[in-house]
Amino acid sequence: MRKRQQPHIEGRPQAPGHPRPNNCCMCWCGCCKCLWNEDLMEGSERTCTKMDSIEATEEQQPTLDEVVAWARSFELVMRSSEGREIFREFLRSEYSEENLLFWLACEELKKETDPTAIDEKARIIYEDYVSILSPKEVSLDSRVREGINLSLAEPNNVMYEEAQLQIYTLMHRDSYPRFLNSSVYRDLLDSKRSSCLDT
Repeated sequence: MRKRQQPHIEGRPQAPGHPRPNNCCMCWCGCCKCLWNEDLMEGSERTCTKMDSIEATEEQQPTLDEVVAWARSFELVMRSSEGREIFREFLRSEYSEENLLFWLACEELKKETDPTAIDEKARIIYEDYVSILSPKEVSLDSRVREGINLSLAEPNNVMYEEAQLQIYTLMHRDSYPRFLNSSVYRDLLDSKRSSCLDT
């Protein structure tokens, strides 16, 4: 039986139907600026979770420049299939792999247009990552969880958008800095640098 993580509340999320503040991800103090914030400022109608072109990203070995760039932008890690795989390896070592898996499952749901498939995928995501009975339960605050419970009556492909943003922010704030200091990332970076010197 898989280990269940205790919920971990990250910040105060935005109420449904209200525009998000012009600050980084869910950084409610507005202390930083990032590409996420720039996207929000460009247009409030855009519902972007930094994966607009994830399906267009080819799976290939990252270059040294790409690996170095991951240290400057969490978004670049998430846009790269190799970056996500390396980040997932790190999360697995911290027993928090479910955060990335939940986020990716939400991305897949958002692409779905068939009502029957939406209903099925929405319920699978709930059972796997939201239910308090799941060993892979992700850390969502009670208000977001309540909103999801209400949406289950009539599932839609963006019903997890706010929860997805909350988990993205959790990974960005908590896991990403540790990832950059981890042996997983450092070893890859050293390997790429060595390869460049050998050529």
